[in-house]
Amino acid sequence: MEVPGAAPGKVLTPAAKRALEEAQVRREAEAAVARPAEEGGPAGPEPTRFGDWERKGIAVDF
Repeated sequence: MEVPGAAPGKVLTPAAKRALEEAQVRREAEAAVARPAEEGGPAGPEPTRFGDWERKGIAVDF
């Protein structure tokens, strides 16, 4: 049986299999949580990712 996240063909100990299965369950549970939309956030691309904040028509780099 292939465990998600395991290297293909690698022999895993029971503890390693259990850890990978628990991690997969945590990832699925986190993905299932619906997060509310941000209120009052910037329009357009995420400024912390692209490096610019724009307020009242003025772009500010940091």
